[in-house]
Amino acid sequence: MNWPAFLLSLQVTAIATGAILVIGLAIALVLTRVRFPGQIVVETIILLPLVLPPSVIGYYLLLALGRGSPLVEWFQIRVLFTWPAAVIASVVVGLPLMIQSSRAALANVDPVLENAARTLGSSELRIFWRITLPLARRGILAGLILGGARALGEFGATLMISGNIPGRTQTLPVAIYDAVQAQRYADANLMVLVMTGLAFAGLLWVRQLEPPPQRYRAESQAEELRDDVPATR
Repeated sequence: MNWPAFLLSLQVTAIATGAILVIGLAIALVLTRVRFPGQIVVETIILLPLVLPPSVIGYYLLLALGRGSPLVEWFQIRVLFTWPAAVIASVVVGLPLMIQSSRAALANVDPVLENAARTLGSSELRIFWRITLPLARRGILAGLILGGARALGEFGATLMISGNIPGRTQTLPVAIYDAVQAQRYADANLMVLVMTGLAFAGLLWVRQLEPPPQRYRAESQAEELRDDVPATR
């Protein structure tokens, strides 16, 4: 087992998940509550990492973080081939899952409850913390878990902008690739099992967050028919 890569993956995933929570929830709230020209274009751009190849995402990140970019020229921020670059790649690929799930959860919050709180003099921040967030917590948490799991498994974009430096930038997915290339299949098998177990646990948690299934429509209709049909002797 490649413990340095495993620990680095946990570090990258933890920081990326925190960023996904803050950024994703803010964007989901804006997209749910605000209407502006070109919104559908913005939403489409946000969802692009779900369908673009990891190499394309990595190339865009290279342009954004490489030599000549505003971050380097203006702010003197150099993150290429460091572990923070892996965090950025993980955030980019995990953010759409968080935004989609959170947006759906926020849209399902009954506005009547929020308006009632407003009539009672509650501030918008208080309404969000005491009403909106608790009612949407299942969808938000599900999106956070999915985004974090996607961040943990990020490989292609991470390899392009963070590299494969053992002990410094080599995350667990990259270490698996490295082990297979070196024909160290025993190490690869163990790391694959660890990744599969973590992914399974995350998806199982998401399934448990789903609301309980409603009664089958056929059974409900059958009961209504029984109630409507007069009893005959």
